Amino acid sequence: MRDFTSIKYLALLRTFRNANYSFQTFEQFLINPFEKVIILRHDVDLRAQNSLITAQIEHDLGIVGSYYFRIVKESNNPEIIRKIAELGHEIGYHYETMDTANKNSQPRTQNPELLIETAYVEFCRNLEYFRTFYPVKTICMHGSPLSKYDNKDIWTKYDYKNLGLIGEPYFD
Repeated sequence: MRDFTSIKYLALLRTFRNANYSFQTFEQFLINPFEKVIILRHDVDLRAQNSLITAQIEHDLGIVGSYYFRIVKESNNPEIIRKIAELGHEIGYHYETMDTANKNSQPRTQNPELLIETAYVEFCRNLEYFRTFYPVKTICMHGSPLSKYDNKDIWTKYDYKNLGLIGEPYFD
């Protein structure tokens, strides 16, 4: 049986710290990587409240992490996003705009070029929204295994670095 309790998470973090690991956000790592480092990447998919608990545990230990929020209501809780940022953690955008652009188009588009255009416009709008909480510099794709689209496909036409972003874990 797996134990994902706060107590076990705290023990895990202490073990890493006692083994002389440093902790950096993904953004910090890209700018100035330490040698013996752990990047705590949290994809906030469904239960934003749980992420706040995790963020508080890390903060209490003097550890930073990267929290990637989706635009969906289960993840996108402005109060929680703000609190996690105030604890000193990185906030990033957990994007899925190829899927959402396809789902929102009426009728659904079969033109991949048009879908990428629509997804990019949506991505830019959502990125600006998340930047109202934190100066977002990194993003992370949300996987959708049942979709025929790969959310990273948006970057076959566009370069996220042109948006002031410095990293995407699947590429960087």
